[in-house]
Amino acid sequence: MTQTQLAVNGAVGRMGQTIRDTATTRDDVSVALGVSPTTDTESDHPIVAPTDRQDALKTRDIDVVVDFSTADAVEPLARDCTATDVALVSGTTGLDEETREVLQAASEEVPVLHATNFSRGVVALQRALDSALAALPSYDIELLETHHSGKQDAPSGTATTLLETVADHRDVASVHGRNGEQQREDGEVGVFSRRAGTVRGEHEILLADNDEALTLTHRAESRGVFAVGALDASHWLAGRLAGRYSVVDVFADTTNGDET
Repeated sequence: MTQTQLAVNGAVGRMGQTIRDTATTRDDVSVALGVSPTTDTESDHPIVAPTDRQDALKTRDIDVVVDFSTADAVEPLARDCTATDVALVSGTTGLDEETREVLQAASEEVPVLHATNFSRGVVALQRALDSALAALPSYDIELLETHHSGKQDAPSGTATTLLETVADHRDVASVHGRNGEQQREDGEVGVFSRRAGTVRGEHEILLADNDEALTLTHRAESRGVFAVGALDASHWLAGRLAGRYSVVDVFADTTNGDET
């Protein structure tokens, strides 16, 4: 098995550290470099500042950068990846349209995979939601997501992806929270975000009419599930042609036994 050499962008953050720790338990990937504004931390591999990233990607012979950082850090990272011909896997959320366009442009030169969630369970949740929407076209929809108190963007990236799935089926208008006295309008999707404690991530979708209700729920018990998915994606993406890829591509192949 070829071992994929990784750089972790956002190396000392919550997810960056979890990815680095999880990688040590696997034979298919190895973290050879960390990137963080905070470089004075103990590590088995070099940790460099973002300003030194491009040179380090070249000298360390990196195959894939795994990114869990901040939205404003993604654009310069994408440019460094294209300059060094290194694939990019990013789970950073809260991206604006300009940054999304930069990722799309980068995918013309290197393999790029951006996802709001790397959990196999969330991919299954999306598929279940897709089926439920097809079967229940007139049901009201409400979405609730809960994350740890340190999460900056709301609604979560995963919630946004789930809303995009809803929009594939019907014309909707998101209502973020409710207050006052007003009737629910047709086509509204209520979106509610909670931030508390150390909750890893919970997403609940309610579909209801006058006679019944269906609830679809996913709860992450640890950050490890996201780290495993991101590392699976990184190993899968290494060596592929330039283009835009998704976690659905990764999980479809690895589930069927194609991990190359």
